[in-house]
Amino acid sequence: MAKPLRFRRSTETWSADRVDALLYRDLDENLGAESSPPWFRPPPGYDARRFDMDNGDTALFAWDDDGAWWLGNTETPEALWRTDKQSFAEAPFEVSRWAQRELLAELHDEAPWLEDYPYVSWFFLPVFCSKDGRETTQAFFREHAAGFPDADFRDALDFYESFLETGVLDDYRHVMAGKLGTSEFLDVARANGAMGEFNAAWLLDEAGYDVTPEIEVTTGHSLDYRADRDGEHGALVEVTRPVPTNDRAANTPIQALKETAATKTSGQLEAHGGGAVLFVDASSFPDDEWHRVRGERPEVGHRPAVVFRVRPDGAVDGYAKGGVPLDLPQVD
Repeated sequence: MAKPLRFRRSTETWSADRVDALLYRDLDENLGAESSPPWFRPPPGYDARRFDMDNGDTALFAWDDDGAWWLGNTETPEALWRTDKQSFAEAPFEVSRWAQRELLAELHDEAPWLEDYPYVSWFFLPVFCSKDGRETTQAFFREHAAGFPDADFRDALDFYESFLETGVLDDYRHVMAGKLGTSEFLDVARANGAMGEFNAAWLLDEAGYDVTPEIEVTTGHSLDYRADRDGEHGALVEVTRPVPTNDRAANTPIQALKETAATKTSGQLEAHGGGAVLFVDASSFPDDEWHRVRGERPEVGHRPAVVFRVRPDGAVDGYAKGGVPLDLPQVD
């Protein structure tokens, strides 16, 4: 499975003739390619080319006296095989901004329904334009309403646009966007699980907490978040998201809830030895399944725990088990 889109950094000396000889010729012979000026003006001091392949792939190349930067969702030419990879945030700001303008324009040309959601488009650009995941990740947001059952995809996108534009996850964009996956085959359960982490971050942010993802603990595991507020010692949070009953072998929503939670309690949380809060995001459950869970308030095999469900309009309902060291007015 390919990774989220990243730059390749070359420290060699480049010229227009060398770009044609080592990059364009390689791409054209292997895939069929067109070489053209970029759609947007290159960064100051750089020359740049755009490559559009016959199969729909795209690549960008910018170079100056100190080297070059390649970004593409296609085969990498042999001349760049041994180059280092860097995320959008690690590349020079001007180069990264230019390349993302090129890709966002192409994304909105191919998927105009995303144009009304500039922050969602930008945040998930590393997967929306990835080699293997561009079709599946876009389909998840449009055809599966980003994991919200019985919802219009526009409402789901409005929800995530409003949350992401706060910037609370900007510093962790590459790792968080990458959680959505870049497979050419859409795994809805996996994608739902990834959005469960965004829902948990939203819930914590709404309650006034700062969230830091991917917290390494002494067991060698990483827990999903640390939540801090007002300089207080942060609480560690691990997130899981059960699949609705109609999509799994479990024949009741409560069994589905417990089975999914058990994968965490017998894994990271057991190894961690306690202290972390388990967040169980039941946002994939339709109304009838959630009402049964809410009515019975079942245990999930771990304390402290928070079981919650978010809807695209920002409505949230949930309950807590054990002494949750977080002030969450949305749950009781």
